[in-house]
Amino acid sequence: MAHTFSHEQRLDRLAEVAVQIGLCPVPGQEVVMNAPIEALPLVRLITEKAYKAGASLVTTLFHDEASRLLRFQCARNESFDRVAEWLYGGMAKALRNGSAWLLITGDDPLLLAGQDPDKVARFNRTTWQAFMAALRPIFSFEINWTILSYATPAWAQAVFPNDAENVAVGKLWDAIFAASRVDTADPIAAWRAHKDALAAHAKFLNEKRFAAVRFRGPGTDLRVGLADDHQWLGVWLAKNGVSFTPNIPTEELATAPHKDRVEGVVRSTKPLCYQGTLIERISMRFAGGRIVEANAEKGADLLREILETDEGARHLGEVALVPESSPIAKSELLFYNTLYDENAASHVAIGQAYSPCIANGTALSPAELDAKGANHSLLHIDWMIGSPNVDVDGISADGTTTPLMRAGEWV
Repeated sequence: MAHTFSHEQRLDRLAEVAVQIGLCPVPGQEVVMNAPIEALPLVRLITEKAYKAGASLVTTLFHDEASRLLRFQCARNESFDRVAEWLYGGMAKALRNGSAWLLITGDDPLLLAGQDPDKVARFNRTTWQAFMAALRPIFSFEINWTILSYATPAWAQAVFPNDAENVAVGKLWDAIFAASRVDTADPIAAWRAHKDALAAHAKFLNEKRFAAVRFRGPGTDLRVGLADDHQWLGVWLAKNGVSFTPNIPTEELATAPHKDRVEGVVRSTKPLCYQGTLIERISMRFAGGRIVEANAEKGADLLREILETDEGARHLGEVALVPESSPIAKSELLFYNTLYDENAASHVAIGQAYSPCIANGTALSPAELDAKGANHSLLHIDWMIGSPNVDVDGISADGTTTPLMRAGEWV
């Protein structure tokens, strides 16, 4: 795409968006950052801007995919039941103490595609269990946090497999910068206008107080009952009082389903890439909020494995509305990265619910959230169910139906 800024300028602008729009650290707040080692140039820019914004300490934990792969290729079988608990314990302590958290993604989505599925499953399970203590302040929005991406060669080649590595990386950067509004004359102003638009849509939905939303399209007739005292969010406020943006980019309006009030059938409209495996053409049937049938034309074994993680993995923790006019949808790319792919279409997530999607949710205990219908799980996995062929309606408590989306766009 045509643009008037150098790559270095665009990367600097992305770092500015990450700090000013995404993370929004307050003076004196510590920042914990996780990133692939390839993202060092962006990490340094974010570190600089975070300190200038008043952060008292920025600590980055890097990971190396080649080393991760060596574990699967060389480690003993029992290795996959172990995890560096001290590391996750340290992260959990930092976040409980009020540190902001920033994650840079860019991992090879196909890294573990050829590895032993049992080892991958055990690796995922032990990692999630150890990471849960650190994730709790994130899922409950006690702190401000954000996620963005860095175009690594392995990820770029997965998205553009027919291009040379340097061409693929350049194309992926163009897509990241466009989706993140970095190529606009004033990215910060563009983001503020976008957040205002999201807030206006959320205000409309919250005033309507729908009891459920219904998705209808090919293979889909799904009624998603909404949690008691649910609230739709496009702009997020942490318990510490900071208004921040969890995902860069974001196009979604999200809320919490009631874990026991989802009924019907649904079919995915885009593939889900999970731990190196594409799960395609997912179909599920819900009864009493629970997934009672699940299949996929590709990756069905992994899908069933995911659903066995815990009981919460068979219930929904999020429903989100995304218009087809989103920049990610218009790119017509499969990013193999949920941060982007979930912002290309309306979607649901199995697993953990976000507490801010319940009114006053950040002040409620897990038991109180449960009573409202919020789901609990070790995981949170988004998958896409929206398209130009899927209509969305809001259903009021008295059964009145209000059209929300037609042909993938807001009515």
